[in-house]
Amino acid sequence: MDAAFVIEKFILVAVIFGVSLLIAMYSTYAERKVAAFLQDRLGPDRAGPFGILQPLADGVKMFMKEEIVPATSNKWLFMVGPGLAMLTACIASAVIPWGSPIAIGDRVIPLQVTDINVGVLYIFGVVSLGVYGVMIGGWASNNKYSLLSAIRAASQNISYEIAMGLSIIALLLMTNTLSLKEIVEQQHGWHWNVLYQPVGFLIFMICAFAETNRAPFDLPECETELIGGYHTEYSSMKLGFYLFAEYINMFISSAVMATLYWGGYNYPGMDYVAAHLGATWAPLIGTGVFFLKIFAFIFFFMWVRWTIPRFRYDQLMNLGWKALIPLAIANIIVTGVVIAIIEKF
Repeated sequence: MDAAFVIEKFILVAVIFGVSLLIAMYSTYAERKVAAFLQDRLGPDRAGPFGILQPLADGVKMFMKEEIVPATSNKWLFMVGPGLAMLTACIASAVIPWGSPIAIGDRVIPLQVTDINVGVLYIFGVVSLGVYGVMIGGWASNNKYSLLSAIRAASQNISYEIAMGLSIIALLLMTNTLSLKEIVEQQHGWHWNVLYQPVGFLIFMICAFAETNRAPFDLPECETELIGGYHTEYSSMKLGFYLFAEYINMFISSAVMATLYWGGYNYPGMDYVAAHLGATWAPLIGTGVFFLKIFAFIFFFMWVRWTIPRFRYDQLMNLGWKALIPLAIANIIVTGVVIAIIEKF
């Protein structure tokens, strides 16, 4: 392992981390602007031109607010909860291929932190750890509303992880690999998996809403029943960490959906562009296309939030256990039968 390799990976990790924070920060601005557009309002328009400095103002406000720790809370876990939520949100990006390898001088640099052969399992492992930040924060607050919210979040995440995992199995039957890089490479030339697995994608997307606690699945933060949910007792930047983690999770979920089903960094005419622009500039265009797909999904997350009312808790559980899981199992069976018939004939 040479020093250049370590420097490349360090720079890539730093850039991905910085981009994740930047997108999370401006997703709050985009959320308020989208809400304003859908509700025929202006949204933030005071801090800077068109309100584009509003996220910076919010960040300063979070840092400057008084930090309150409840006297009867478990102070150690009370501090660990937001940090764990933020950590699990950030580390999921390690296996996502952000673009095809880029040539700089005589070096070819892969735009992926690590290409492990169990990348899909890594994503699921990190996603399953994410609920611990919510659980620990809710329990450590020593608040009944926070605890009830944490229990809701745990049961919701477990329920929808099952359907999400089953939806991926049908995709893996087709790709025969758990490497996200190989899955993206197989989608080159309009062979996008969403064309072959529309039902699997629909199930995965619904589960992504539930896993990120986004409306209409935001029962852990249901303000009409639980005040502020698991972060009721939090203030200052600890609260900011929980809010940031939600938006980073939304960003990573969008990136995973674009990678698995919508071709990742592949786009029409990619080979023509690569032939004319070379191995330095063409991958950057692919990365730009990938981010456009991610932003489209983020907009969809926001659109749904301000369009569909929140589920009741029994409706949420019924959808997960009685609709999505049977549908995902049926999708696996149909996919297996079709693949067997194709291979036979």
